[in-house]
Amino acid sequence: MSRVTITYENHIAHVRLTRAEKMNAVDQEMIDAVIAAGNEVAASDARAVIVSGEGKAFCAGIDISGLSGMISKDPAELLMPRTHGDGTTNQWQEFAMVWSRMDIPVIAAVHGVCYGAGIQLALGADIRIAAPDAKFAVMEMKWGIVPDMGGMVLLPKLVRSDVLRRMTYTAEPIGADQAERWGLVTELADDPLAAAQALAETIAGKSPTAIRAAKRLIGVAETADATTVLDAESREQVDLLGKPHQMEVVAAAMAKRAAVFK
Repeated sequence: MSRVTITYENHIAHVRLTRAEKMNAVDQEMIDAVIAAGNEVAASDARAVIVSGEGKAFCAGIDISGLSGMISKDPAELLMPRTHGDGTTNQWQEFAMVWSRMDIPVIAAVHGVCYGAGIQLALGADIRIAAPDAKFAVMEMKWGIVPDMGGMVLLPKLVRSDVLRRMTYTAEPIGADQAERWGLVTELADDPLAAAQALAETIAGKSPTAIRAAKRLIGVAETADATTVLDAESREQVDLLGKPHQMEVVAAAMAKRAAVFK
């Protein structure tokens, strides 16, 4: 049975977790499918991607039945070999980080529970839109382990250190309102998938080269010193000004029409 579906419409990729009967709990097939989906979308001509879950939840976290199989194996063999994506040490990390590395904007539409592996998948997105009744938890401590799917790279970029520690130490779920106040959630929407679709359409209507440049530039701005950021600003702008996509934006604005990018 397929764990993920991928569809494309108007330059927007829709990636849906489809294990609804298990609240999209993550098993090996789900890990493989999500990584494959990320690689497929990255190689496509999509201009934005929406990640969502079917059924009553975004993702309930790791399928606990799979943990027993791991106990009998050497953890170093499971987690340490560098055989996956750029910078990740294992497939568990690649599950979330493949989205973080995407050169187009990624929007997570979250409803129901978003726990453990699910929250780390959502953290791989640029933007998280959540239903008012959504719940979030860094769940690993419940099972005597630590977040190991990119969460310790991604979560500190969004929340204060005390919030990071509280969520990690306790494994307690928090509501969407609290998640928004803490910076974990971008915005709330009664229908997060519809809101994500509207946002993706807005993004897909912008210059594709400028959007990719903006995402690269933001990545530099979040990590580098001022001199490096200022240099990156200029370099990205030089590569945009006067080029076909930028000229089409100007022409469309002057003609009061939608831009058409080739």
